[in-house]
Parts: sequence; C-alpha cells; structure tokens
Amino acid sequence: MPEPIIIDTDPGQDDAVALLLAFASRDELELRAITTVPGNVPVAQTTANALRIRDLGGAASVPVYRGAEVPLIVALETAEFVCGPDGLAGAGLPPPASVAEAGHAVEAIIAICRAAPEGSITLCPLGPLTNLALAFRLAPDILPKVKRIVLMGGAIGLGNMTPAAEFNMHVDPHAAAVVFGAGCPITMFGLGVTLQAIASHEQIERIGLLGNAVGKAIHGMLTRPRPGGLGTAGHPMHDPCVIAFLLWPELFAGRDCFVAVETGDGPLRGRTTIDWNGRLKREPNAHVVATVEAHELFERMIARLATLP
Repeated sequence: MPEPIIIDTDPGQDDAVALLLAFASRDELELRAITTVPGNVPVAQTTANALRIRDLGGAASVPVYRGAEVPLIVALETAEFVCGPDGLAGAGLPPPASVAEAGHAVEAIIAICRAAPEGSITLCPLGPLTNLALAFRLAPDILPKVKRIVLMGGAIGLGNMTPAAEFNMHVDPHAAAVVFGAGCPITMFGLGVTLQAIASHEQIERIGLLGNAVGKAIHGMLTRPRPGGLGTAGHPMHDPCVIAFLLWPELFAGRDCFVAVETGDGPLRGRTTIDWNGRLKREPNAHVVATVEAHELFERMIARLATLP
C-alpha cells in the first residue's frame, strides 16, 4: 500500500523538484494534499507555485490548500534573493490553470489526520513549520494519527540565513519549537546533509535531455545563476531529500539526537542545537540525517522524473 503523505511547502525550486518526485512515485506514496506556507515567497505566490507545479507534473487530482499568511510571532522574511521574484526562477512555467481548494491548509491537515487510522499519516514539511504548529495546537488529538514527520530544516553547523540558522527555522522558530516538542517521530534533514545533494554537471545535462516538460523546467532551475555567498557553487536539492528518504532510505545515514530550537530574538534565532554526542543526556526527539549517497540519489531521481509528462 502507498504511504499516505501531506506535503507542506513554500515553493521554491527545490520544493518543486520534491513535489515532482512525489508525483512520479504514486506506487509508493499517496499524496493526500499539498498545503502551502509563506517562506521563500509570500503565501499567495507559494500557492500559485504549488498549482503551477501540479500542472507541470500532471497531478490535477491532488488538492492544494493555502495556509498561514505569516509566522506565529515574528515578521515574515522571504528569500527572493535566492529563488527569484516568483520563487521559481529558471522554471519558465505559465500561470496556474486552476485555483486552490476552498478552506485553510491547517483545517485540511486536521481533517485528513482525523479521518486516518492511528499512526498512518506522514507529514512532509519542506518550509517553515507554521501550518504544522497551528494544526498541533488547534487539534492535539491528531498527534496519534501522525506516523512520522520528515522535514527539511535546521543545521548542525553554519546556517544559510544567518550564521546560526537555516532559513526554515529562522523564518518561524516558534513553530519549529512547537513541532519538535510535539512528541511525534521526526526525521530531520538539515543543511549538513542537504548541502551534499548537488547533481553533477553530467547529471544536470541528462535532466535537460529527458525530453519532457519536467526535465526542461528542472534543468532551467538548476542552471540559473546562483548568488554568491551561499556556500556552494551548485544548487543544492534540499527538499527532494525528504521525498527521496521515503523512497530510498538506504541512501541516507544519521543518528537519534535531542534537538532544541532557539526562539529568542537575537543573532541565534532559529539555531538548532543538535546534541550529536549525547552530552545533554536528554531523550532524543529527532533522527538527524547526516550523509547521503548523492550520486546514486540523483541517478534514481532522474529515472523517476523521466516517467512524468
């Protein structure tokens, strides 16, 4: 049976690839909904982008719900300086051909979880954790329905938004603290692993030669100019690691750790303190992934993406 999942996302180029990989993996993954959150761009644009990607991937049956407008407490900060004014620079996608569902993303998450058997739903947040935190606070009864949360966010070392913090955690640290404290099983993909997920030049060329619209769009996103000062010359595929882990967990390795999220308003805001060596003697609250077999990851992704329109 395919694993039922909800993808909560702020597309974003790497979010787009993650969604497309999920669309191409229907035998393994049952995508119950796409919910949108502000992050890379404001939520009106992330919602439009989710619809554009759904059109591209031929996944019209997957509902898209618009989520929170702003983080729980702090002002919204976005990342057009990385992903372009519309969040999908290089993709060359037309405006969406459809609209989002009526109703709020948080309501959709709650309803889907409440209707599911206990321990059955996998939540896949690819952006700030605002929607999940709101759902957990509004409806704590859904927590037993969650099988696991597999998320992209945080860093064991340097951040990419500030010296201390990865972007998703910095944008809504209070939501992250709620999610990490909720008691659900969490698998965390921080920058330490996702910065390893960079395709080779040969693999990028092969993506462009897939012969489908998906390959053309991804090639455009992976070959767009990358701003300096971001730590890598290529475009890391942060978010596809989440979906790839559901499909091919053998490509990844990590360990169980206690993770704390800094919510204070200062230079450490959004920092994830990861007790890699167990010094704090605290019960682990996340499985922190540290390594990926990047070449094999992209080989399998290319083969899977080739099946899309």
